Formats: sequence, C-alpha cells, structure tokens
Amino acid sequence: MGEAVRVPVLIVGGGPVGLALAVDLGWRNVPCLVVEQGDGEVVDAKMFATGIRTVEFCRRWGIAEKVRHWGFPEDFPFDNVFVTSLNGHEIGRIPMPALQDIPPFPTSPEGFAHCPQFVFDPILAEKARTLPSVTLRYHTQLTSFRDTGDGVTAELLDLKSGQREEVRADYLVGCDGIGSTVRKELGIEMRGTGLINHSFNVMFRVPELWNRHNKGKAGRYVIVGEEGTWASLTPADGKDLWRLMIHGELDTDPDTVDPETELRRAIGNDTQFEIVKFGHWLRRHLVADSYGRGRVLLAGDAVHVMPPNGGLGMNTGLGDSVDLGWKLAAIYDGWGGEHLIESYEAERRPVGIRQCDEAMENFQRYGSRKPVPHVTDETPDGARVRTELGKRLSSANSQAWENPLNTHLGYRYEDSPIVVPDGPLPPEPEDSRHYTQTSHPGCRAPHAWLQDGRSTLDLFGTGFTLIRLPDAPNSDAIAEAFRSRGVPLNITYIDDPAIAALYVRKLVLVRPDGHVAWRGDLPPSDAVALADRVRGALPPGPAAAEEPVDDANAAVGVLADSA
Repeated sequence: MGEAVRVPVLIVGGGPVGLALAVDLGWRNVPCLVVEQGDGEVVDAKMFATGIRTVEFCRRWGIAEKVRHWGFPEDFPFDNVFVTSLNGHEIGRIPMPALQDIPPFPTSPEGFAHCPQFVFDPILAEKARTLPSVTLRYHTQLTSFRDTGDGVTAELLDLKSGQREEVRADYLVGCDGIGSTVRKELGIEMRGTGLINHSFNVMFRVPELWNRHNKGKAGRYVIVGEEGTWASLTPADGKDLWRLMIHGELDTDPDTVDPETELRRAIGNDTQFEIVKFGHWLRRHLVADSYGRGRVLLAGDAVHVMPPNGGLGMNTGLGDSVDLGWKLAAIYDGWGGEHLIESYEAERRPVGIRQCDEAMENFQRYGSRKPVPHVTDETPDGARVRTELGKRLSSANSQAWENPLNTHLGYRYEDSPIVVPDGPLPPEPEDSRHYTQTSHPGCRAPHAWLQDGRSTLDLFGTGFTLIRLPDAPNSDAIAEAFRSRGVPLNITYIDDPAIAALYVRKLVLVRPDGHVAWRGDLPPSDAVALADRVRGALPPGPAAAEEPVDDANAAVGVLADSA
C-alpha cells in the first residue's frame, strides 16, 4: 500500500442512506468518499414509499421533480384492496387517489412519492456524481478500521483488482445495513425482536396485470387466506413490473418456498409471468444501543431495522443522513463545536425507536398472520367472515396508509443538547394522520408560502436562518455573536401576519436541517451563549428551565448562567 488517501468523511455503504449522506455533504461542499462492495445496480424494489419529509430533502438537493415524476403513470389509482386472490373475493378497500389527484398539503410544499428503490437509488447516485466533492467507488470493501482519536484509519480492498489501500478520514460513517461490519467491529448490540417472521420478495413481469382480474388497478393488493394475511402485491412501474411480498412464519424454511406456486395462488388463475428476482429476508424490530463511538458513526439500517409496513425504514435513514450531514459539514468548516457530533445520537436514536414502534404497530394492524377460518369459503358463513374482516382491516390500516403526516413530519428533538426549549411540547396526536405545525424548538420549522412563491422551507439549509417577523426587536447582537463564532447565519424578515401567527414568536432561529433551535420575542440575554449552544460548543446539560416558562427568553438566560 502506498501513502494513505486523506478525506474528511468516509462513507461505508452505497445504498440510499449512504448516497443521501454523500449528496448532503456534497451539496455543502464537503469532500467525501463512498465505498460500496456491490456494483450499485438495484433490481429489487425493497421500498416504494418515499415519505414527504424525504421529498422535502430532495427538494433542497434539486431532485424532487425526478423523484415525483420518474415515469410511474400519474393517473394510476392507489387503492388498498384486501382480497383472497386477484381472481378471488374482494374483502375490503381503502380508496386512495392517483398521484395526479392528490391535493396539495397545507403543511408542506411537497407530498409523498411512489419511487421504488431501483429508481430512487440511481437518482441519488446521479446527483452525487454531479457534486465535485463526492467520490463514489463500487466493488470496494472496507476490510478494517481503527479510531486513532484524531481521525480514522481504514483499509479498503478493490474487489476487482485485489489491491489494498489505506484511507485516513476525519470521520467514518457506517451506512452498511443490518449486517453492518462497522457496527459489529464497534461491538454495538441491536436490541428488540430479532425475528418476527421470514419474508420473501418476488419481482415479476406481467403486462397490464389488472386486465387479468376484476379488482381494477390498485397501489396494493393485500392477500388473505385462512392462515391470515400472507402476502401483498404492489405495482413497481405501473406497467408490467410487480412485487409480491410473501409473509412466512418464524419457522419457515426458505428452501420450501416456491415463488411460482405462491404467485399462482396470489393471482388465482393460470396467468403467465416472468420471475425477475426472488429474495429472502427477515422481518425484524431492532434498534442499536448506540449510534456510534468516537469518530465512527452509524446510520440507517445499521442502527434501526423495522417492519416495512408504512414505509418508514429508508425514510428514517434519510433523516439520519441529513442530521449528520450538516453537523459533519460544520466541523469540516471549522465552526462546529466539540460536542456537536454527540447530539447526533441524542436526536436520532429516539426517532429510530419511535419509527420502529410505529412500523411494528402498522404490522400488527395489518393482521400479523392471524388465522381467519372460512375466509375463502363459498358459503354464507364465509361471506360473513369476509365482510367483518374487511371492515376491520380497512379501518385499522387507514391510519398507516392515508398520509400519516405526523409520523413523517412530527418527530422532534425535544431533549437535544443543541436545542433551547421554551416549555413543554404539545402531546403527540393519537392518529398519525393528524399533524399540527409548530415552531417549538426541536420541531421541524413550519411550511408556509411566501409572497414570491417560495416555501419557508426553501430558506433553510446552507446555514442557520433567523426568521424576523413583524415587530421583531433588533437582532444585531445575535448576528454579531454568530459572526464572532464563524457560524453562517442568514437573517430573513417576513412581513406576513399569517406566517407570524404560525411561527408564534417574533424571532425564530432555524438550524441547517430545518429544525427550530431557539425562538423568542426578545433577543437572548447572552447571544454568544446561544450561538455556542446551538453549534455544539457547550457540554450537554440543562440548556433551559425545567419548568414551562412564560417568557421564552428566560430559557436562554438559564443557558447563559450554566455556560
């Protein structure tokens, strides 16, 4: 091996989470190297649902249009239909509009997207290649690494040439999935339910399958037998490519599952098909004890694995990437404090637990393979069973499938050491479809349309943003404090009563990831202490009064006293 290659950030794993981190870093002009032992080709549709927050991130990176309009027919209806087979009985239906018929959301400039992984990953990779500071290397394996305290030394193996090389990075981020080599080397455990069931994906082709049955086009057909919900069928491209996801049992032997037999059972007749790929995976519910150690960090499935019900796994991982991206950039640019990276786990691990629990609830609503005797019987008793089951399944699953905005937008960093709270947050709604925007510190800053046609979300990203609303006091002290610490700060005045009412306070400080860091009606008593808190220069500790306060600025007074 020759002289070590030097790079600020080494990313291990070139799936959607690793690529998203590279895009976010590259968008911030931070040099990074992504190594992926595969060839980057994606055939399987491991995920379809691109969440609304993920599409907001894509908007920031300039790729939202491609994610929303990649070629899936926009008039294709997305009903969720419960059936005994495509040519069997319809049990229940949750009507859902086609993409072109979904009305705009008042809480976001974007919406949910149907973008399977074999489309989404290449869009991210294409964007990454346009960013001068990003390098993608496929057929490259991480063989070892060591944290030296002031950096990470890693050994890489080129799987084609057999050559080895040493890379010296400031930080290494393992985005290498459930079997993460990086996490295992760190000795970090995953806890939860290690095996819920065995599951299988069958990617297959049938042109216009909807013409081979009478259930019509749908975004998902959930297939129920006497053993319970045993499979779901989803259109991948809206034309001829489909995915059948088969739910096995805890003790299912993968060698006994015949994809052709399962496909014929799901379709319910002798329709001819072409199997493109058949794969086996384990349904799990796990969260890592830690999101990294020292200069080695973890993201995505390397730290949280959940049932795919509700489409939360990849989207949670993208949130990890964006949280890490701005913090690593802050350190690279010299203004990030020595405790900034510590806030990554404090913020994202609770979100990982939240989303894993929500996905598990979705799986249980879905049926969890509970037996349903007589569901296929051609008898009055069978008809009664189907009617009752259809009502239950449709009611229970509406919460997971009908735009669960709070699940995707409502997570908050209320216990973050780099957020200055000003009182208790409103309670989480019981129904995940109900989301109320709030400017409480730790929450995603609210969306509203500006007079020039932009969203307020378009103001956030490159640095901190101080929103000044009508009657806001002088903010020169804040500007000077951030300037003295080298922290990028954009100050924007918005003269709009509706936005002022939405943001509540006259001054609202928003982080580079779009979450509120602090708010107040008066400047903080110590603006330098505020700057140091939100950039991670102060050790974790009480940043605000423990009890609710009438004046949000009292929180910063306590912060200054403790600094």
